Amino acid sequence: MSTVLDLVREDLRAFAGYKSARSDRLEGAVWLNANESPWSNAGNPDGSARRYPDPQPQRLRERLSALYGCDPGQLLVGRGSDEAIDLLVRALCRPGNDAILITSPTFGMYAVNARLHGCRVVDVPLVDESAGWRCDFDAVAVAAREQGARIVFLCSPGNPTGTLLPLEQVVSLAETLEGRALVAVDEAYLEYADGPSAVARIGTQPNIAVLRTLSKAHALAGERIGSVIADPALIDVLRRCQAPYPLPASCVALAERALSSEAQAATAAAVGTVTIERDRLARALASVPGVRCVYPSDANFLLARFDDPQAVFDRLLAAGTVVRDLRAAPMLGDALRISLGTPEQNAAVLDVLTAQVTA
Repeated sequence: MSTVLDLVREDLRAFAGYKSARSDRLEGAVWLNANESPWSNAGNPDGSARRYPDPQPQRLRERLSALYGCDPGQLLVGRGSDEAIDLLVRALCRPGNDAILITSPTFGMYAVNARLHGCRVVDVPLVDESAGWRCDFDAVAVAAREQGARIVFLCSPGNPTGTLLPLEQVVSLAETLEGRALVAVDEAYLEYADGPSAVARIGTQPNIAVLRTLSKAHALAGERIGSVIADPALIDVLRRCQAPYPLPASCVALAERALSSEAQAATAAAVGTVTIERDRLARALASVPGVRCVYPSDANFLLARFDDPQAVFDRLLAAGTVVRDLRAAPMLGDALRISLGTPEQNAAVLDVLTAQVTA
């Protein structure tokens, strides 16, 4: 019977990694084991930055585990979702031999990490339909088997599509690819969606991994706190492949405060406002001449097609509003992505587009 460890590179299954001075949980009054300065920096008089941080801060991991509904042993925290993607590619894919699978248009870092690691990128594009973007799960399964993909990256809700993938089809794909590939579900925007996480299915389908982040709904993009949630055996391998001290202590302290009950209540209220604004802006944009299509979204942004996307981009930029130009992405030659701002900022976007039409 196969296990998730069968998907790990054979040369890394027993890899010990680097054992730092903070790897062992030792107790002492005088710490002389990490070659740290015994004096504080003049710019940091309280000495809080003098010591190396905990590689995997226990209290933060416990709070994140409670937030995401998993056991602490299933979670590894690191530098945003980007590090989690990199760790998965490094641990599972042999350079020059293995492949990952993506479904474009999607988050660009999956392909970037694979190419930096010398791995092939297999693309099974999403299907652009009137009701939104659809993943052809059957085609993904066939391509993954035929091309030897070790990881299938699924973004749900998708970036930049905003599409929430049906969880049962994700799980069915993982069942089909069991023993062949890991299905990594990037749930960076799930807080904005009305749908379940794949985390609860890891226990029965261990070739599922989930990526989560505090960068979006929790408004901590500058702190770079991300998590990968997976079978404990895979988490142990990823931990041994991770750099010794991934998270600055100051970032950890802020993240712990941001996960207090009061802060989470404020986050939930902000998410509620964003979803209301998302639906309102989508309806309003769809009625503006020159807007070809506004896709349904389960994220905190809208993807739209325009008759003249350059003119729209330039007009918004001249008004001081920066949106994401996606015309270089596959299948999106006329598209812009607009993040949801405050109600006032969203109204300003509409004012600019309406003025463009009437001018």
